[in-house]
Amino acid sequence: MTQSQDALPPLFCFGYGFSAQAAARLWLAEGGHVVGTTRDPGKLKQMRAENIDAHLFDSVPEASLLRAGAILSSVAPTDAGNDPVLQRYAPLLAQSAARWIGYLSTTGVYGEANGDWIDETAPLAPTTERGRRRVQAEAAWLKLYEDHGLPVHLFRLSGIYGPGRSALETVLSGRAQRVEKRGQVFNRIHVEDIATTLWASWQKPHPGAAYNLADDEPAPPQDVIAYACTLAGVPVPPLVSLADAQLSPMARSFYAENKRLKNQKIKAELGVSLVFPTYREGLTAEWQTRATG
Repeated sequence: MTQSQDALPPLFCFGYGFSAQAAARLWLAEGGHVVGTTRDPGKLKQMRAENIDAHLFDSVPEASLLRAGAILSSVAPTDAGNDPVLQRYAPLLAQSAARWIGYLSTTGVYGEANGDWIDETAPLAPTTERGRRRVQAEAAWLKLYEDHGLPVHLFRLSGIYGPGRSALETVLSGRAQRVEKRGQVFNRIHVEDIATTLWASWQKPHPGAAYNLADDEPAPPQDVIAYACTLAGVPVPPLVSLADAQLSPMARSFYAENKRLKNQKIKAELGVSLVFPTYREGLTAEWQTRATG
């Protein structure tokens, strides 16, 4: 059953990045009110132009947070592994009457799986420092559930893409490389499928649950680049080994883990039907949008 627009309480977003913006757009489209935070004073005007009740992260009105019926955090942990939201607002969150809280994490919490299929019951064994920090943050959010009964849900996101942030932009910028590491695959998730999954969870809360947000087809990254090139009508670049690829340390770190993510839980428990079940549907939709202006 869908929440009626009249009954839809405010959504409070800690952080207003790519995924939170998609969730906010859906909430607004359903007639809801959205409060959002940023650390960038220059972003406040843009957020308010999008009908977001925007505030700087350290200056959140207590009443706005306490009135929220849904709370979403997409704020990454610090280098020390601390969660900035909980450091600053845990006592206030403990008083929250929200019926749904979502924390956006990463599938990096699972670590290396040697290409095997894994679901949400897999052990958390991160192999990167970024993954270890996320495990700590997940545990801190779940402690709110355990200690105060707050309806916390964990969403472990694979590679996020969508309009303006995909292999198409890489190809069209002339920076595309087809990096090959034998047997390496990645799952991806379109930002609109993230938003619809969060909405589905809001309607069917399961406090304490964790969900993989991943598409149906883990694929080699070089295949995704080749498909984007085909859509854009540009030559497909030659394969280059991981050792020879010109990658940032962050980009290279993604190749340290190889796994295939099962996504049956969001389908069976939340009734989610992915609009973009593979990268092909997602990139094709983006290209068609570009072509039609």
